[in-house]
Amino acid sequence: MRSAPLTRRDLLKAGLATGAAAMLPSSLTAASSASNPIVAENRREGARDWQLTRVRVDPVPNTSGREAYRSSTIEGYCSRQSVAAGETIEFMVSTSSAARFQIEIFRNGYYGGRGARHMTTLGPFRGTKQPEPAAGDRRLVECSWASSASLKIPADWLSGVYLGRLTTLPERADQPYWQSYVVFIVRDERPADILFQCSDNTWQAYNRWPTTFSLYDDGTPSMTSTPWVDASFDRPYGKYRQIYDNPQSVGSGEWLCWEFPLAYWLEAQGYDVTYCSQADMLTPARGLKCKTFLSVGHDEYWDERSYHAVAAMRDAGVNLAFLSGNSVCWVTPFGANARGVPNRRIHREAPYGGMSTEPGFNEKKMYSKIGPDEGLLMGAVNVIPVNGGGDWIVAKPEHWLFAGTGLKKGDSIPGLVGWEYHGKPAKIPGLEVVAEGTAWKSGTQPQRWAATVYPGPKNNWVFNAATIFWSQALSSPPGHMLPWSHWNRPHGPDDRVQRIMTNFLERCGVAPAR
Repeated sequence: MRSAPLTRRDLLKAGLATGAAAMLPSSLTAASSASNPIVAENRREGARDWQLTRVRVDPVPNTSGREAYRSSTIEGYCSRQSVAAGETIEFMVSTSSAARFQIEIFRNGYYGGRGARHMTTLGPFRGTKQPEPAAGDRRLVECSWASSASLKIPADWLSGVYLGRLTTLPERADQPYWQSYVVFIVRDERPADILFQCSDNTWQAYNRWPTTFSLYDDGTPSMTSTPWVDASFDRPYGKYRQIYDNPQSVGSGEWLCWEFPLAYWLEAQGYDVTYCSQADMLTPARGLKCKTFLSVGHDEYWDERSYHAVAAMRDAGVNLAFLSGNSVCWVTPFGANARGVPNRRIHREAPYGGMSTEPGFNEKKMYSKIGPDEGLLMGAVNVIPVNGGGDWIVAKPEHWLFAGTGLKKGDSIPGLVGWEYHGKPAKIPGLEVVAEGTAWKSGTQPQRWAATVYPGPKNNWVFNAATIFWSQALSSPPGHMLPWSHWNRPHGPDDRVQRIMTNFLERCGVAPAR
C-alpha cells in the first residue's frame, strides 16, 4: 500500500525543509514495512498533545532565583535506563502534596510531523511526597523512592526513546495541573542499519537535582571537573542547566535538546534505526549487529569499556559517526547503586588521552590515570578551550561527503559549530579534514575546530562532524528550541546538511526504505 507523497508544504510544517531543494522523506511515500519496522511504526497516528504544558521549577535556596532545576510539584525517575520488550520498568514518582496523577507514555519519532505516538496511559494513582535523600559520601544524592507504577513492555513496542508525561489531576476546577517527564529507552537485539546511542551518561553528569549535585558540583560555587563526586540515575532529571532555558527538559535529560532532531529526521526518512543507552554499549555485541553506530549531541562521558567496544566495532567493519561535540572526553565508569543494581552510578575517573595533552588542560594533576586517545577513535581530539561558536566551513568540497550539496570551498553552514566541538585532527592513515574553521569562545576568543573522515579497515568509514549542534540542521520537531550560546546560534534545518547525512549513510550501505 502506498501513502500519498509529501508536498513541500507538508515538509515545512513538519520541520524538515529549508531552501529550494529540501529532500523528501521518500520512505514515507512508499516502503516495505515488513523489512523496516520504522516505516510501519511512523504510519501510525501521532499524538497532538505530548509536550509539557504547565511546568514549574523550584528556585534553589540562597541564590538570585535564576538557579532553578527541580519540579517538586510532580517529579519522578525510572528504575532502568533501558528496557527490552517483555521486561518490566518501574516509575518512582513524588508529588509535593497528596494528589492524584497519571502517566502517559509516548514514543518519540516522526509520526506525520507530530513527533510522538501515544502508547498507553497508566493511572490514576495517588501521589505522595517521597523523601529527599541527604548527600552521602562523594556528594552522592541517590533516591530510594517507593515504586508508584510499573509497566511490562509489550512485545510490539518498537525500540525508541519513550517519555512518560507525569500530570497531576486536580480534585477541583479551580486548581491547576502540573507536569514533568520521565524518560527511558526501549532497546532490542535485532539487526538494524543504524544504532543510535543516546548520550544519557552526559544527561546524568550535568543533572543538578535537587539543587547543586551534578558531577560538576563539589560544594564550591564554580563548576569543577574533579574525580571526587558521584552521580546516580536513581533521581529525577532536573531542568537542563547549561546554555539555555528549556522547560521541555524537565525530566527528559538532554534528549529533546540535542538528540531528538536527528531521530525525528531519521524516522521521517524511513531509515532502519534502533536505539540504546550507554549502559548497553559496554561490549561490542549490540553494535556488531548493525551497520552504522551514531554518537549524538552532547556525548562527553564514556565508560572505558564503551571506548574499546566501539573501537572493536570499527575494526570489525561497523561504520561510526560522531554527530556530536566534546565526545569521549571523560572516562566514566559505571557502578552499582545501594541496592546492587548495576550501572546506576557514574563518576569521573580520568580524562581521555587526547585532551590530556592539551596545554590548557589544568586538571591533569588531579588524576592518577589517563584514558586512551579519543582522537584515534573519532578522528579529532577535544581541545582546550572546547566551547564557543562559529560557522561550519567546507574545506574539501570534492569529497564524496559533499556530492549534490552545491557547496564550494569556503562555503559555510551558519552557526552550526557549538557550543562544544572537536579540534586537532588525529594522525590516522587516510584521514581527511573535510571542514574546519574558528569557533569563538565568549564571542571573541578564537579556537580551531575540525570535521574529519577516515577509512576503517574493512571498507567502512568514520565521520566526525565535530559539533554538538549538528542535529539542529537536520530537523526542527514540534516543541524544539534552537540554542544560543557564546553569541552564536544555528539556523535550523538545512538541506545541505541533510544531503551530507544522506551521502555518509549511503557510503555506509545504509539507505532509507523506498
